[in-house]
Amino acid sequence: MGSFKSFLARKDVVVSLKRYGIDAMSAMAQGLFCTLLVGTILNTLGTQFHIGFLTSAVVTVGDKGYTIGALASAMVGPAMAVAIGYALKAPAMVLFTLVPVGYATNILGGAGGPFAVYVVSILAAEAGKMVSKETKVDILVTPIVTLLVGIGIAYLIAAPIGSAANWIGNLIMWATELHPFIMGICVAVLVGITLTLPISSAAICAGLGLTGLAGGAALAGCCAQMVGFAVLSFKENRWGGIVSQGLGTSMLQMGNIIRNPKIWVAPIVASAVAGPVATCIFHLEMNGAAVNSGMGTCGLCGPIGVWTGWTDPSAFDWIGLGLVSIILPAVLCWAMGIVLRKIGWIGEGDLKLN
Repeated sequence: MGSFKSFLARKDVVVSLKRYGIDAMSAMAQGLFCTLLVGTILNTLGTQFHIGFLTSAVVTVGDKGYTIGALASAMVGPAMAVAIGYALKAPAMVLFTLVPVGYATNILGGAGGPFAVYVVSILAAEAGKMVSKETKVDILVTPIVTLLVGIGIAYLIAAPIGSAANWIGNLIMWATELHPFIMGICVAVLVGITLTLPISSAAICAGLGLTGLAGGAALAGCCAQMVGFAVLSFKENRWGGIVSQGLGTSMLQMGNIIRNPKIWVAPIVASAVAGPVATCIFHLEMNGAAVNSGMGTCGLCGPIGVWTGWTDPSAFDWIGLGLVSIILPAVLCWAMGIVLRKIGWIGEGDLKLN
C-alpha cells in the first residue's frame, strides 16, 4: 500500500475535493465558456446585427455548414476535457489525447454531456498520467491508454448520465402543468439550477420544446443565476466577472459552490421570485426557439428569444423583460449578498473566479 501511495504521489495523482471538485470543475467551466458560450455569443451578434462573416459558413462537413460560432460550439467537449486535464496537471501526450475523448463523451452524454465529460476526463487523465513515461514506447502507450480508458468509460456511463439529465427534464415538464404561480417558481428554480450545474439547460429546454409561458419562467430562472452571480461576486471579480458570468455562464461558480454551497442561496431565491413575476405579472413568453429558454443572458439569447415574437410591444412589455432578466435578480442578489456576508454565509474570496 505504501509503495502504491508513493507511486500516486510521484505521478501527481491527488485524490481530493479541491483537485477534483474545485480545480477540475472550475477549469471545465472555462473550457465551456471559451467554446459553446463564446460561439453562441458570436452567432447571436451575427444574426441580430447582420454581420456577414459571422453568419456565413466557413467550413462545410458533409452537407452541414458551420459558422465561426458554430465551430466554437462544436468543440465544447474537447475544450472541457483538455481544460480538466490541464487542471489535473496532465502531461502533453495525455492532454492531446483528451481531445477525442471529450468530443466522443459529450456526444454520447446528450443533455448530460458536460457532466459526462467531467467524470470521464478525470478518469482518463489520471490513467494517462499513471502510465506516462513509464515505458520506452511512451509515445504509443500513453495516448492509447488515455484514449481506451476514456472512450471505454464514456461508452459505459455517458448515456446513463444523459438519462439522468433527461429525468430532470421530466421534472421540469411536470412543473409546467402546475398553476402559473407555482409553475413560475418551480420551472425558474429547476432550470436555473440546471444552467449552473455541469449539464446543458439549453439542450434540456430544446428537447422539451420549452416555449411559451413556461419558457418565460425558464428564462427568468436562468437570468437570475447568471446576473445574480455576476452582481453577487462583483466585489471579488469586478467588471470581468460581470461579463463572464452575466453574458457567459454561472457555471464558472461551480467550483466555488462545491467549496461553499451557501453562495448559491441568493441566485436560487432570486430565481424563485423572478419566475412568478414573469408568468403572473408580465406574462412573458418565449417566442423564439426552445433552446433560448435555457440560455439566460448568455449572449442575450434568452431576452432576444422573447423579443422575437413581439409585433407591437408596449412599454409594459419592455419593463417586464428588463425587470425579470436583469434588474430584479441584480437587486435581489445585491441585497441578499450584503446580508449573507454579514451573517458569515459568504466569506472573503468565496466567489472569486480563477
